[in-house]
Amino acid sequence: QVQLVESGGRTVRPGGSLTLSCAASGFTFTNYPVNWYRLTPGNERDLIATIISSDTTGAVKGGYTFSKNEAGTEVYLHLTSLKPDDTAEYYCTAAPYGRPLRGQGTQVIVSS
Repeated sequence: QVQLVESGGRTVRPGGSLTLSCAASGFTFTNYPVNWYRLTPGNERDLIATIISSDTTGAVKGGYTFSKNEAGTEVYLHLTSLKPDDTAEYYCTAAPYGRPLRGQGTQVIVSS
């Protein structure tokens, strides 16, 4: 089954850190690019990162970083110095075999 599954979201205090995962089934990120988005409580959608297939690690918007596992089946988004404004649903998208996919999202809440 070709799908994306995000995980790692939870409630964290301001200044804290989290690592989110986007896991691919039925394809690998070594062959297809992946995007990370977030959807805020006010329904604003932000594109955080576009990670091309040859990328393995790097910096993205907001001072965050990403990495990829060796098999190319998971892409991680490393969030640091989190602020309440970072509260959002984070999700990933890809288009393997020309088929647009979006995961179900993972919720990040930054609150004291």
